[in-house]
Amino acid sequence: MANYKFLIMNGPNLGHLGERQPEIYGSRGMEALPALVERLLGPRAQDVRLDHFQANGEGALIDRLEQARTDGTHGVVLNAGAYTHTSLALADCLAWIGLPCVEVHLSNVLARADEPLRKKSFIGRHCIGVIAGFGMTSYALGVQALLQHIEKQ
Repeated sequence: MANYKFLIMNGPNLGHLGERQPEIYGSRGMEALPALVERLLGPRAQDVRLDHFQANGEGALIDRLEQARTDGTHGVVLNAGAYTHTSLALADCLAWIGLPCVEVHLSNVLARADEPLRKKSFIGRHCIGVIAGFGMTSYALGVQALLQHIEKQ
C-alpha cells in the first residue's frame, strides 16, 4: 500500500509527450513514468502513488494545486511548461499551499540559448529543487527527490 501520494502535473502543450517535438522533449510519454520510478526507487516504489494531471489553462493548474492541498497529496512534481517562465499566479499558488514541489523540465532549459526567456523561472523559488534535461527521467528523479525530502522532515 502506498504511503505517499504525489501529484505529477503538466502544464500547457504537455498533453502529448512522446509525440510533440521528440527532438526536444523525447519520444516517451507519461505511460513510461511508472516503470522509470520503479527502476529508480526499487522496492520503495510501492510506497508511492502517482496521480497525473495535465491542463493547458493556468486556472485549471491552480485549481488542481489548491485541491492537492486538501486531498492527501504529499508533494508535487510540476512541469509547468511555458507557465514556468511567465506565471506569477502559479508561483503565488505554490507559495501558499504548503506542499513540497519539485520543478521539472524534459529539456535543459538553460541550454536553449535561442530562447533566453526560458532561463527565468517564476515558480522555482517556491520549489524544493529543479531537475532539467533528463527527458522523462526528470519526473522520476523528481519523485525520488520528493520522497527523500518528505522522509527527512
